[in-house]
Amino acid sequence: MNVLVYLIPISILLGGVGLAAFFWTLKTHQYDDPQGDAQRILSGEWDDAPPED
Repeated sequence: MNVLVYLIPISILLGGVGLAAFFWTLKTHQYDDPQGDAQRILSGEWDDAPPED
C-alpha cells in the first residue's frame, strides 16, 4: 500500500503530460484536413519511384 503514494502522483503526472500533448496538437492545427490526407495518400503525384531519365 505504501507504493500507492508514488504510483498515484506519477499516473496523474503522465496523464497530464498526455493531455498537454493532445492540446498542443490541437493548437498546432494537426487535425484540420483529414479528408485531404486521405486523398493525398491515394494520389500518384508524390510517387516514391526514382525519376525516369
